[in-house]
Amino acid sequence: MSKTDTTKIATPAVELSYLALGDSYTIGEAVAQSSCFPFQLASQLNNVGIKVNTPKIIAKTGWTTNELQDGIQAEALTGKFDIVTLLIGVNNQYRGNSIETYRTEFKELLQTAIGFAGGNKAHVFVVSIPDWGATPFGKQSGRGMQVIAKEIDAFNAINKEETIKAGISYTDITPGSRNAATDHSLVASDGLHPSGVMYKDWAAMLAPSVFRAFSKK
Repeated sequence: MSKTDTTKIATPAVELSYLALGDSYTIGEAVAQSSCFPFQLASQLNNVGIKVNTPKIIAKTGWTTNELQDGIQAEALTGKFDIVTLLIGVNNQYRGNSIETYRTEFKELLQTAIGFAGGNKAHVFVVSIPDWGATPFGKQSGRGMQVIAKEIDAFNAINKEETIKAGISYTDITPGSRNAATDHSLVASDGLHPSGVMYKDWAAMLAPSVFRAFSKK
């Protein structure tokens, strides 16, 4: 985003609210909260003139699609959010859950996200599932990097198809996540989750789509 681009922003009267839905990749397992991608996204947007409140996060390490939906219901949130992100599915893959069940539950979560955005699909942003097989943990798991990659690709094919079909923004961070196989700076201290460096890259990939959604037409 150039300095010229920032002049197109339709500055809201109040700061934008942001709801981030997901699992460990959303809460930023093994890194400081300020380093997780929702907080870095908010920071990057603030830097270009889109004022965003502290993100509200509904996510937990290990959650699958149905557990995220249960977690959302348990929060009993009311009202709407200006920005909603959704990143979910790695634990469905890790546990060997049905890919068709994932499709059904992911579609339901898309509708939930749209509802939180007040029905405005332009304010919902889906992020693809990263490939944990490229991490030191993945390499030592005995499941095979190629097998994990193939399964992650299958789950991402579904979430991308359903996201595009619903007319929602989709950001593919998966190829970059595979750089962790050779660049250990992209991996957190637990050897499995992304580092703040990788999350910064995710936020940078996502920010332009959010920027456009809140710029003057």
